[in-house]
Amino acid sequence: MTSRYRFILLGVLGFATGFSALFGQASKKGAIAYPTGYRHWTHVKSMLIYSKENALFEKFGGLHNVYVNDIGWPSLQKGRAYPDGSMFVFELFDMRTFQGTIEARGRKFLAVMKKNSKLYPGTGGWGFEVFQGYQATGSLKDTKQCFDCHSSQKPRDYVYSDYVE
Repeated sequence: MTSRYRFILLGVLGFATGFSALFGQASKKGAIAYPTGYRHWTHVKSMLIYSKENALFEKFGGLHNVYVNDIGWPSLQKGRAYPDGSMFVFELFDMRTFQGTIEARGRKFLAVMKKNSKLYPGTGGWGFEVFQGYQATGSLKDTKQCFDCHSSQKPRDYVYSDYVE
């Protein structure tokens, strides 16, 4: 096989691989894409779970940063129900103590909540996705665990975060 044919074959295989990955992601009903640019959204809060005294330490120990997009921001400020298109990002970093400080280390995961009442009627209108580490491909297999936790916040449209001036 000549190098020209190898080059063409590699190009065709690369295109087919990319197309199948794109098609596979698009066919996942209600898939939430990685939220590029979320750090330019409004920062809602930071929180640190630093010891086993907190029941969530095993799953969520570390530094939490929460962001909301421009669509959800007015509802957060006013304590109202969120319109479709609202998104929250919860970024969790590992941590370490160093010379009297607590520092963020590598990211454990990025969790996303996206409001779309038509796509997610069984979960209060919210879709959930988790991106492990710095991966841009979602890894959440079942939204039940996310929604079960957030269901306690039904009177607040399933959102834990508060607006703080």
